[in-house]
Amino acid sequence: MNGKQKVFNLIILDESGSMPSIKEATIRGFNEVVQTVKGLESQFPDQEHFISLVAFNGLGIKTLLFNEPVRLLEEIDGNKYLPNSLTPLYDAMGFSITKLHKELEALTDPKVLITILTDGEENDSKEYNGEAIASLVSEMKKKGWVFTYIGANHDVEKFALSINITNTMAYQANDADMTKMFAKEKKARAKFSEKISKKINLMGKFYEDEDLT
Repeated sequence: MNGKQKVFNLIILDESGSMPSIKEATIRGFNEVVQTVKGLESQFPDQEHFISLVAFNGLGIKTLLFNEPVRLLEEIDGNKYLPNSLTPLYDAMGFSITKLHKELEALTDPKVLITILTDGEENDSKEYNGEAIASLVSEMKKKGWVFTYIGANHDVEKFALSINITNTMAYQANDADMTKMFAKEKKARAKFSEKISKKINLMGKFYEDEDLT
């Protein structure tokens, strides 16, 4: 143990058939998140960051990365992110959140940030339903986990609230808007790390109120 605060970043990424038009922007944005978190480790030397990336579509749920130390992390490319098929969002959330929870059970006070990025609503889950996911999210929030939901092409606030997530950001599914969205996400992620270092309550609003347009 190195005495540093361990911070776990889980990104649940839509890889369904409606995403190809923004595939390159999505890859670029995720890679920017990786660089942001690497920078945060340098900016806040009291923290040690890990990243998990789970992509999902109707063909399956893929764990592309799981609890990789961010300093060792390489960027993803079009060979790893291949949009296709439907949107089993509940299954992706249930699988990845449960897996991460089991992995962290033995740790004392881990800081966890879950980010869901999708351009559509759930339409293909087999194992989990909305009620089960809402319950799981509530259970993890009681442990101090922070959840954020970034969405396009649906009522983002309404859907997120149905699964007990209140930190939301809506964007238009185009390159320009996604660039703005990831810039806002980067700023919020930096503020999250700052709160951790200053031991400020993490349960407040995650995203600022500025408009993406």
